[in-house]
Amino acid sequence: MNRRPTSMIGTLGAGTDSFRVLARCHLRPVRGASASPGAYPGRMQPYPQRGGAQDGEAPSGEAAREQLDWGALPDAVRARLAELAAAALGTLSKVDIPQAVRPVAKFAPAKRAKLGAPALLSALRDSAAFRTAVLEWLRERRQDALDPNAPDSVAAAAAAVLLGESDASSRVRLVAKNAEETTLRAERDQALTRAQRLEGEVERLRAELSAALEAVDEARSEREAELDKLRGRLREQGVVLRQAKDAAAEARAVAAAGGDQRDAEIKALTARLERERQRVATERARADRAVTEANNARQAARDAREADEVRLGMLVQTIEGAASGLRHELSLGGSSTRRPADSVRGASAGGGDGARVRDGSALDRLLSLPNAHVIVDGYNVTKTGYPELALADQRDRLVGQLGSLAARTGVEVTVVFDGAGVLSVPAAAPRGVRVLFSDPGVLADDVIRSLVAAEPVGRPLIVATTDRAVAESTRHSGAHPVPSAVLLTRLGRV
Repeated sequence: MNRRPTSMIGTLGAGTDSFRVLARCHLRPVRGASASPGAYPGRMQPYPQRGGAQDGEAPSGEAAREQLDWGALPDAVRARLAELAAAALGTLSKVDIPQAVRPVAKFAPAKRAKLGAPALLSALRDSAAFRTAVLEWLRERRQDALDPNAPDSVAAAAAAVLLGESDASSRVRLVAKNAEETTLRAERDQALTRAQRLEGEVERLRAELSAALEAVDEARSEREAELDKLRGRLREQGVVLRQAKDAAAEARAVAAAGGDQRDAEIKALTARLERERQRVATERARADRAVTEANNARQAARDAREADEVRLGMLVQTIEGAASGLRHELSLGGSSTRRPADSVRGASAGGGDGARVRDGSALDRLLSLPNAHVIVDGYNVTKTGYPELALADQRDRLVGQLGSLAARTGVEVTVVFDGAGVLSVPAAAPRGVRVLFSDPGVLADDVIRSLVAAEPVGRPLIVATTDRAVAESTRHSGAHPVPSAVLLTRLGRV
């Protein structure tokens, strides 16, 4: 029965060239023989070792040395073993590479030791064939890596582990001890550095405390000096106060001697001052009444003038309306003289139903007509333009835009809202805009129809709504229905 190479090599003495030569002499090529477990044709196979333990038998004598715990290897030794195995992995044949390590052979050479370290270490520990192949590669190309007496303790420990040296465990423990000592030494250096830093901080704090104490002493000295000055001033003020008291006592004695005469003079002076105060108060009240009367007269004159202007304006409008109505009723033209073109039959100047407005240009032409009146179906327009707002915010936004339209074009604007559910009515509206709310039980649509019917025939009327029934009924009354979207587009340009 063939012995495993690691058992044969592990039995050799440690660290001498004669044992390495003897280990090579125990290997011979096997040609034409069938492969046994752990042996491959064409590889160097070990001869059975005389007097040694066979497979399955407990080791004895020199072979019964301390077992190596691969799981407890220091990180430096594990990295060294993975590096050596990864270096050999690229040149080994596929039959020498265990199944678990073959994916690692596909990695880039620079990444095999880092990414495949666990698989490489497991293969070195569990596969004698793989370990033997790695040793042969190292003997051929990296003989220096198999020197258990290398100055570097990590390299020596890795070589001892690969060669199965009897003192491999002690070398591993030495590396672990060195690493622990290095870690402890670094921690000690850090602790010393931290202690030095803390000592410096303590010295700085001591210096700051000393400076603070000196400042406190200096401040105490200044306070004591200031207190002495204040005590001196207090003594001086006490002397002055006693002198003032003495002078006051003397003055009271003198005043008591001539008190009656002085009291009489004081009473006379007081009476005179009271009479003067009453006179000044009377003059001031008279002046205030005069100013109030003047302001009232000025306000009355202003109110009378404004009332006259309003009455005059209403009178002029009434006269103009009457004249326009008479012209329309009597079918009179702009002048009393008829023109030949007025007698042509087969054509008329228009009238009857109002025309529908379908775009902004047509609406601008109607707004430019004199004495035009725009009637707006309030919620119909607001719910078309900005339905996401609350009803009160919708009303405020529409009324504000209509106020700008009235200011720019001079048209009369009336907006009608449905009064149902309205809790608060705006106190005031922009100039030129009339805001109406339908009474309980009355629809805003009926109010709009009543407004159109109340207007004289011939006046340009514009009704903004998308309600088909309202649009048709007002159109038959002579108004021009305008879709809400068209009006909103026009308001957006204001």
